[in-house]
Amino acid sequence: MGANKEIIDNLIISYWMEIETVMNYISNSINLDGVRAEEIKKSLAQDITEEIGHAQTLAKRIKEVGGIVPGSLDLKPAQTYLQPKEDTTDVVSVIEGVIKAENGAIAQYNKLIKLCDGVDYVTQDLCIGLLAMEESHRIEFMGFLKEYKK
Repeated sequence: MGANKEIIDNLIISYWMEIETVMNYISNSINLDGVRAEEIKKSLAQDITEEIGHAQTLAKRIKEVGGIVPGSLDLKPAQTYLQPKEDTTDVVSVIEGVIKAENGAIAQYNKLIKLCDGVDYVTQDLCIGLLAMEESHRIEFMGFLKEYKK
């Protein structure tokens, strides 16, 4: 039971990370201004749908392994780095915030993959798939950052 509880607890952490990311991607995809911001806004808007899908997938798995999907009162926000900026043209800070969020998700999925090894192959497989998508998002935004850091 101890391994299962730890897996559920970490699935819930991942779930909240996805939910919080969706909230911040929404605000940044709307708030950014400027010609150079358009591609970032489009990418964030597209990623919102994927991140919601990740949260739904995690929620379903939480329930399947015996957990309870938490409600909004349990959210403990942590993404200070993705909060909307006063300067709505500060595209670089948004890109860097996205990369930091993706790095956090990648670390969390790697943790879950290790926790599940030899214990819960279905959750492990699910997390491997989510990990691949987060790595793809990170690579995309690292490419955006290259252009801005020239």
